[in-house]
Amino acid sequence: MKINVTLPFDQIENPAEFLQPEAVVEIARVAERAGFNGGNVTDHPCPTGRWLDAGGHYAQDPFVMLSFVAAATTKFKLHTGILVLPYRNPFITARSVATLDVFSRGRVSLGVGAGYLKGEYRALGVDFERRNDIMDEYLRALKAALSGEEFTFKGTGFEALGNRIQPGPIQKPHPPLLVGGNSRRAIRRAAELGDGWCPFFTAAAVSTTSRTAPMTDENDLAEGIKYLHEHSEKIGRTRPPIILSSISSLSDKDNAAAIIDNIGRLQAMGVSGAAVHIVGRTRAEWCDNAERFAADVLTKLPKD
Repeated sequence: MKINVTLPFDQIENPAEFLQPEAVVEIARVAERAGFNGGNVTDHPCPTGRWLDAGGHYAQDPFVMLSFVAAATTKFKLHTGILVLPYRNPFITARSVATLDVFSRGRVSLGVGAGYLKGEYRALGVDFERRNDIMDEYLRALKAALSGEEFTFKGTGFEALGNRIQPGPIQKPHPPLLVGGNSRRAIRRAAELGDGWCPFFTAAAVSTTSRTAPMTDENDLAEGIKYLHEHSEKIGRTRPPIILSSISSLSDKDNAAAIIDNIGRLQAMGVSGAAVHIVGRTRAEWCDNAERFAADVLTKLPKD
């Protein structure tokens, strides 16, 4: 079971602690040394104030942040969790992914999703109502563009007629494309176009500030996995996509044994990776909590 950690660079309230280059170096190296598989960053280039004030969060540019992290580490995986794919021309995204994969020596995994913030779509000039169709089209375009070869692709309002993005990524045929989302359409997309599925648990209150399909517990996850396998079989996919989920953070009230049991249950369900959110009001507190989580949980997990 591979455990990633959500990186805390979206915390803008205390810029001296988290919005400094030395903070990226320290946090990334602590996470790598502690034994986390990789780091996750989110993607909200232009969120609305209404969403932020209702419990949303800021996000730094994912490729900029992961480039900083890559330079500070050697084996730590670089994961977008998630990149809202319809926000950017897919060939611009492909160029960023390929560059990061080359200069990190093949450490990128790309979690992608359709997103849900109508106001952010409006600000970026993208049709919110077409987001699912755009998502499917961009995934196909991304695969073509990341081949490392000259490619042709005709999309809606854009077209490549013998274009090249070189050097292509180190990972072949491309870095893992992991489809995020809890909806049935997202699950079908993961089976049809993705290498993996990234569901995420949502609290009941979250539904008031987002359009994310709810997934409140492991029973909901089990239903999603069942549907993923059924659809994979229906389309003739003999090996279903891998599954990367999430687990809770470790605080003073959390029981490490309970978290280990949680991870064990997820693994028994077929989940091969998960992300944990570490809390910390300061850089030192975050690093201490990450190291404590590693000592209390990561070191107790079965080795591959």
